[in-house]
Amino acid sequence: MTLRHVAMLMLAGTIAAAPAAADTLENLERERARLIAVMVDADLDAATRQQRIESLARRLRDLEQMALRDETLLGRNTPTVRQAFEDYELTFLVHAAGEHGVTLTEQWLTGIGLGTDEVMAARFGRR
Repeated sequence: MTLRHVAMLMLAGTIAAAPAAADTLENLERERARLIAVMVDADLDAATRQQRIESLARRLRDLEQMALRDETLLGRNTPTVRQAFEDYELTFLVHAAGEHGVTLTEQWLTGIGLGTDEVMAARFGRR
């Protein structure tokens, strides 16, 4: 076995041992996207939609708490981290909804700039 082979084996072992975990904000964004997809899914009836929202909200609450407590985010000044905390109302959807005493759907719609009047005036159709 040559020195080159030994070096390659050591490098492969190091890469395999390194954790491949996504950071807390990525996990939070992924779970929030799932929640929003359920909120806007026209194929779900109201009871199924509510059940799935409640299930996803529990997981999202946990991920939000993890992100809020993640000390590694304190020292990072990346666009993703800045945007997440500038848009607190949308990033930490479950917490913001609880603070305002509204449902997750209401919090999200308000966060993106849609109120009751706009939603009620919307027409269902395809473009």
